[in-house]
Amino acid sequence: MSVGSDLELAAVLRRIVEGARELSGARFAALGVLDPTHTHMVEFITVGLDDDQRARIGELPKGRGVLGLLIVDPKPIRLRDLSEHPDSFGFPPHHPPMKSFLGVPLYVRGEVFGNLYLTDTENQSGFSDVDEELVLGLATAAALAIDNARLHERAAELSLLADRERIGRELHDTVVQRLFATGLAMQGTIKLVDHPEAVKRLNQHIDDIDSTIREIRTAIFALEMGRSSGPSLRREVLDVVAQAARVLGFEPAVDLDGPIDTRVPTHAAGHLLAVLREALSNVARHSGATHVDVTVRVDGGLFLGVVDNGKGIERGLLEGGNGLRNIAHRAEELGGHAGVAPGAGGGTTLTWTVPLPGDTSG
Repeated sequence: MSVGSDLELAAVLRRIVEGARELSGARFAALGVLDPTHTHMVEFITVGLDDDQRARIGELPKGRGVLGLLIVDPKPIRLRDLSEHPDSFGFPPHHPPMKSFLGVPLYVRGEVFGNLYLTDTENQSGFSDVDEELVLGLATAAALAIDNARLHERAAELSLLADRERIGRELHDTVVQRLFATGLAMQGTIKLVDHPEAVKRLNQHIDDIDSTIREIRTAIFALEMGRSSGPSLRREVLDVVAQAARVLGFEPAVDLDGPIDTRVPTHAAGHLLAVLREALSNVARHSGATHVDVTVRVDGGLFLGVVDNGKGIERGLLEGGNGLRNIAHRAEELGGHAGVAPGAGGGTTLTWTVPLPGDTSG
């Protein structure tokens, strides 16, 4: 009842170790939590050692020697003297002496979750059959408590995901829509304004609203990323840009728009990242630019734009260099197209567009 009285997994595990120590009369007790491959321990919870003793021992065990026997063959082990076992490694410096030993596996839903280790019983002849049965009984009860704590954690995760989805939906359905309507109203107002400076300022404000809408959409998709533990194309794009910034000497501006992490297949994402690296490398080597805009957008298809303010490039040079040819071939391989041209105000504009599954826009 004590073991199962808490819903936090960390607290449950410590109660299990404390309960095993109390039931068996051991001086020291520990619980080693196994990694998903069941080859080594990723957590080692101890009772009986004070903070100073733990600090002097240093790194906690990973599951070698006698402790590793239960990992290889999860069956109870009882030893009167640890040092007499052929697999005993001995103890590291500053480790307190330990003699008698009892180890039992801890199963959760039919799989080994970890192992309970008990040492130095008050009984001079070592741990008894009764001690082993008591600890095995505790392990059975502990499995239920661990499973319950895991379910509680999963329920908390699902609740968090539900909150993320609700916040994203409210941002899209209220904030974005109101900003969009405000932008349209301002565009309509421009027709009623004759003063050139006022028209210029209104257009700037409309651009700011559009930029804010894109930023909110990016935040919405960042919230949605919490639903999946898979790779994030958004994050990988930002990593590529960050790496290029070291060579460029400045941080490119990045605009990410649309369901980039949910709509772009893995193979298309790989091509896009390769094209982005090549494009930024070309800017660093040839353009002399002091500013670069990177745009990745999913709106029907997948679009990448890299615009710099450098010395420019002659129209048609896309077919000249190997790097630019590779960019074009990557687009063609996915049924898309690429282009490079002088920018409207100088510099160079590279665009790379490919269709995505379900895109019927042609």
